[in-house]
Amino acid sequence: MTRPDTLRIALAQINPIVGDIAGNLAKARAARATAASGQADVVMFSELFLSAYSPEDLVLKPAFQEACRAACEAIAADTADGGPAVLIGLPWAQDGELYNAYALCDNGRIEAVRFKVDLPNYGVFDEKRVFTPGPHPGPIVLRGVRVGVPICEDIWGPDPVECIAETGGEILLVPNGSPFRRRVMDQRFNVAVARVKESGLPLVYLNQVGGQDELVFDGASFVLNADGSLAVQLPAFRETVEFVDFARDEGGWRCIEGPKARVEEGDEADYLACVVGLRDYVGKNGFPGVVLGLSGGIDSALVAAIAVDALGAKRVHCVMLPYRYTSQDSLVDAKACAEKLGVRYDIVPIAEPVEGFMHALAPMFAGKAADITEENLQSRARGTILMAISNKFGAMVVTTGNKSEMSVGYATLYGDMNGGFNPIKDLYKTQVFRISHFRNANLPEGCLGPSGEVIPERIITKPPTAELRENQTDQDSLPPYDVLDDILESLVEGEMRVGDVIARGHDEATVKRVEHLLAIAEYKRRQAAPGVKISRRNFGRDRRYPITNKFRDRA
Repeated sequence: MTRPDTLRIALAQINPIVGDIAGNLAKARAARATAASGQADVVMFSELFLSAYSPEDLVLKPAFQEACRAACEAIAADTADGGPAVLIGLPWAQDGELYNAYALCDNGRIEAVRFKVDLPNYGVFDEKRVFTPGPHPGPIVLRGVRVGVPICEDIWGPDPVECIAETGGEILLVPNGSPFRRRVMDQRFNVAVARVKESGLPLVYLNQVGGQDELVFDGASFVLNADGSLAVQLPAFRETVEFVDFARDEGGWRCIEGPKARVEEGDEADYLACVVGLRDYVGKNGFPGVVLGLSGGIDSALVAAIAVDALGAKRVHCVMLPYRYTSQDSLVDAKACAEKLGVRYDIVPIAEPVEGFMHALAPMFAGKAADITEENLQSRARGTILMAISNKFGAMVVTTGNKSEMSVGYATLYGDMNGGFNPIKDLYKTQVFRISHFRNANLPEGCLGPSGEVIPERIITKPPTAELRENQTDQDSLPPYDVLDDILESLVEGEMRVGDVIARGHDEATVKRVEHLLAIAEYKRRQAAPGVKISRRNFGRDRRYPITNKFRDRA
């Protein structure tokens, strides 16, 4: 048989929903139709596409496994029409084991299956709990071309790709479920270039896109030629079906240069991750919109902007919940922010419920001085009102606490922590300030809000305060945020010794106090709403500390 000299691949960088097997199959069929219209030889999907990544313990259910297999067989049957072949991921049960699999469907049947070898078991990944590692994969024959299909983590070490190259592989087609984190693109490129240089083979890196609980998959798929040069770059955070063309000559296969989308970096990428994460959490869970407390402070203002950019102004409801300590500036600023964003804005005073609680507790509290108890009653009244609005109208409450606050427990259980999702949960306060400046100066692609200033400048420049007592500011009880955030990043992301953090120039007593606050707030973080992962170590599956914990670093 004459070997082909060209291969056209449709890269389906699209957004599946975990557990929606029928819906994911429908998306795969639609992408295959697009691939057929472009005369592609094959359409390629991301890792575990039929189940979506990551299905976690859903894959342990036999009914789930069977439904995924049936969907794969259904799209395989579609290929009897002579159109594009299909490369698609799914959980695969075989001989009493469960694998993370990638299947080639062509000629009306499942023609080949390969299993993931290196199962990640760090950070947000937990694949060794549910999957069995497969054997080192040899290539599969796709329309006369010997392609290797190492799955995601399989390219982060050399062995699977080496096996493919040594057994005659010609092109590497790599399906991925790789979530966003800051600066992840550099790491992906470095890994992919290393595999290309070692194997001498071109590489297609196809990644899932869209939000799944606390994870956001950024897409940003790409193609490298055998010399390590970038041939094609797909956009980040957006769905697309893109065609890439390979041609073969005496030197092997080479991808013809195609589109090279700009991939957002830095604060812009972080902001888009927050937007996509909130949009998909709301949309995939069927909420009509969101409601949040708009206090006149920077955290709630940024969350309101993210919500509008994610959902559109008509699906965002902002509520000011003033009490006696709420300043006139806060009332003015919150209203101005709501007007700039174009959202519904209501004012619900909380004096009556707060004072009702105080009246009910007065006999028991007689002789006790006012303290944080009364402050927390204000926060809990606000949380109760927001949850009541959510119950009545169906919108999900979004919480607005940042990572600095959650680190040191500067939040009230059953109060400002009430809600279903927090888009800024993994942003430190200094990042909140910086990203607020960014959003005022930019409207990133795909965002639904207005351009120009959406967060009044005074909200950004005034001293942060919870306004739970007279003349309160955050710095009454916390170090300056630039100091606090550097200490926290050293302790949380860096897992540094207290002595090493002090050596960075920080006051010893301050570092030890922050470490203590970080440790004792674990019980609050366990009860916090999920939120978008931005950093290398978010509060969630990345960082699992015991609640009962007496260890302190006494350096």
